Amino acid sequence: MIQSVNKHETCPEDQPFRRTCPSLMMQRHVELPKAFAELGLEAPILRALADMDFKEPSPIQKEVVPLVLSGRDVLGQARTGTGKTATFGMPTLQMIDPSGRLQMMVLTPTRELAAQVVGEFRRIAKYRDLHCVPVYGGTGMKEQLHQLGRKPHVVVGTPGRVMDVLNRGALKLDTLRFVVLDEVDRMLDIGFRDDIRKILGRVTHPHQTIFVSATLDEEVKRLAKQYMNDPVEVNVSKDDLTVDAVQQYYCTVEPWDKFQLLKLLLQKEQPKLAIIFTNTKHGARKLTKRLFSIGIEAKEIHGDLVQQKRERIMERFRKHQIPVLVATDLAARGIDVHQITHIINYDLPQDIQVYVHRIGRTARMGSTGKAITLVTREQGAELTEIEMLINRQIEKLEVEGFTPTPPPRGESAEPTGGRRAYEIPASFQTATAASAAPAARAPVPNLGGKFPISRRRRR
Repeated sequence: MIQSVNKHETCPEDQPFRRTCPSLMMQRHVELPKAFAELGLEAPILRALADMDFKEPSPIQKEVVPLVLSGRDVLGQARTGTGKTATFGMPTLQMIDPSGRLQMMVLTPTRELAAQVVGEFRRIAKYRDLHCVPVYGGTGMKEQLHQLGRKPHVVVGTPGRVMDVLNRGALKLDTLRFVVLDEVDRMLDIGFRDDIRKILGRVTHPHQTIFVSATLDEEVKRLAKQYMNDPVEVNVSKDDLTVDAVQQYYCTVEPWDKFQLLKLLLQKEQPKLAIIFTNTKHGARKLTKRLFSIGIEAKEIHGDLVQQKRERIMERFRKHQIPVLVATDLAARGIDVHQITHIINYDLPQDIQVYVHRIGRTARMGSTGKAITLVTREQGAELTEIEMLINRQIEKLEVEGFTPTPPPRGESAEPTGGRRAYEIPASFQTATAASAAPAARAPVPNLGGKFPISRRRRR
């Protein structure tokens, strides 16, 4: 049975399932973050958080950290950009015994997210003698097997590669104390269901289990019921699924006018850093080439790129050497760049819950951002479903200077205007987004109704 905890409820007073950290001589000038100390975190972790400039815990951290320290299994709902990696990393890394063997395994949907988790863990455990190893595809198996042979305390990997090393006998799970599934909803969506069940079935040692998910659908809860021990469910409300700091807009456009509208949006918005989402690898490649042909410095990331190339692209993106990233949903998992100012949904996501993941790439940790979604007339119902999911209206954005064009030969649509050419700068000059986030809206009972077509609900 899954229990629920309210944000204002106190956490259970169970006996802690933890080990005390070794004493650490602190430098006098280091001011430890008191708000994190109040959660039960100790000196080595607090000092690392001070180095990382952590000041105040996020809402999900305030709730989950004490629960994990008390020994409870936790089923947590958290959108990207809320500090969810640190949420499960801080308490578990504090409780790991440096003298022991493998004690923690984290499963993630993509290698990008696995690499991000490893990096965050190494920063959090900076003052603890812990060894953390990534295990994912796209990199050499030989080196990963070598690292596993060094008896790490923590393994972070994708289900497919973890199953591979398990089958090779290079990884043993009989000493695990903590099992974390990060973005479990996405892992289920992209086909890791069987691998997850096989991996969890091999964990026989008494352990804590933590699931983190942007959405808590019935499949996630069924998995939790099977593999978790009386978990506490920590939910955020629908109002919190997307933060108020994200300005959300949609533009109506016919499919053949999408690129013309995108050019104009980039010209007018001048994003500092932007991610443009497409639904397919082919679409990402094609759009990147078209952007490059008009002088916009853009790069694509998708599942066909080798890991080294993806890492080089992401490094240039973080350094603002590439202002525009064209990405598929799978490849974008694990992107952790705090300065992203714009998310553009060139393709409306095929699964409306993916919308939450996409726009969570902006407005991270107190910053603001803008999300613009291109919607065709036939996608009115999907837009309405997104509004119902996040419980707020998405404003329509009228782009000055954009005129719809007649359909190309063979398209079945009525002409809506004359063709018009647009100018775009020869090189894409980035500029800091100046607009601030609007005030949060109250929940609206009647959402949608923006399109002159019959509404439908998918069953």
